[in-house]
Amino acid sequence: MEARAQIKYARISPRKVAIVLDLIRNKPVDVALAILKNTPKAACEYLEKLLESAISNAENNNNMERSSLYIDECYVCPGPILKRIRPRAHGRAYRINKRTSHITLVLREKE
Repeated sequence: MEARAQIKYARISPRKVAIVLDLIRNKPVDVALAILKNTPKAACEYLEKLLESAISNAENNNNMERSSLYIDECYVCPGPILKRIRPRAHGRAYRINKRTSHITLVLREKE
């Protein structure tokens, strides 16, 4: 049995999210929450909320027990890029890419 949760179009670069996902992959949910609360990265806010959602999905929809849950899969895919322009000297323009992410967490029970 598995429980999953997703965030789509999160306004954070996938590269920044992947760093934090590597910290919590294959960890029990309580340990993962502790890591997210104590890591000073911008992606932790998104992932903490997402993990809480996945835990709630597991408990309410699938009748899984919180104490036996662990993060089986977690991955991030790039979403659409918002393209902006920054004026520069001599009439030039530099492009600014504001990247978005689709983040997925999958929880399973230990057997």
